[in-house]
Amino acid sequence: MRSFLMRRAAYSMFALIGATILVFSLSRLVGDPRLIYAQEGGYGIPQETWERLGEKMGLDKPVIVQYAIWLGKTVRGDLGNSLLDQKPVTGIIMSRVGATLRLAAVAWVFATLVGVPLGILSAVKRGGVLDGMARTFALLGQTLPPFWIGIMGILIFGVKLGWLPSAYKYEPGLNLSSYVMPAVTLGWFAAAGYMRLTRSAMLDVLDSEYMKLARAKGVSNVVLIWKHAFRNAIIAPLTFSSLILGGFITGTVVVETVFSWPGLGRLAVESTWDNDFALMTGCVLLFTVMFVGINFITDVIYAYVDPRIRYG
Repeated sequence: MRSFLMRRAAYSMFALIGATILVFSLSRLVGDPRLIYAQEGGYGIPQETWERLGEKMGLDKPVIVQYAIWLGKTVRGDLGNSLLDQKPVTGIIMSRVGATLRLAAVAWVFATLVGVPLGILSAVKRGGVLDGMARTFALLGQTLPPFWIGIMGILIFGVKLGWLPSAYKYEPGLNLSSYVMPAVTLGWFAAAGYMRLTRSAMLDVLDSEYMKLARAKGVSNVVLIWKHAFRNAIIAPLTFSSLILGGFITGTVVVETVFSWPGLGRLAVESTWDNDFALMTGCVLLFTVMFVGINFITDVIYAYVDPRIRYG
């Protein structure tokens, strides 16, 4: 187990280093950050001020040195200041990341509580009406784009019926009503994936020889389904969780924009519109760290559940 953890940790570290190189390179390819100040000045800035800004930002040094300095500051949590309002990027991001994590958590709970039970029922009632309804639910969830689902939800439940707020509405407390439509929009695709994977895994287990032998011995359906079939079929949805949780983190960009959600995804979009390179790279880096971290944790859990992974 220790060697497995060390290998996975090394892979994660290489992925993070590669991501930092890519993010830094892209931030330099999009243009000179000093152009932001020139645009704000209207008529440009004097040459002396231009050079002084370059020295302050470290742009007068070789690219390799710039990357090393930037990486060292990033590791210490210093992502620089926003180019527009000169506030620390770390503080701006931390003020938004909580809203994104809460939305992703609610969406994951929705996807799990809906998708996994539907997959079990669909497998048990194979070929029936419930099976057809569950498969239709999964088909719609995996074909309809999230932004369209969100817009239709706003029109129907927010504008026409007035049951739910059309956009994020700050209220003291948990404010569950603001979570319903964004969480369903974000989680429907995941629920569809959970349903199809659980159904497929359950059918494989239910059709296996040892399950047929258990039925012949008179084991009840409840014990067969929950004690034997479900325990063996849960590995596939568990593996899917790493992709889903990572997808939730990055998928919030669209959902948060549609519902005006004050999270990290919307912040990334706003920083792109404003050409705020420091804030934009900070958002991308945090997305990457969260995605890699989620995959590492899922690999560890998966190895604990299935020992074959540890020794494979």
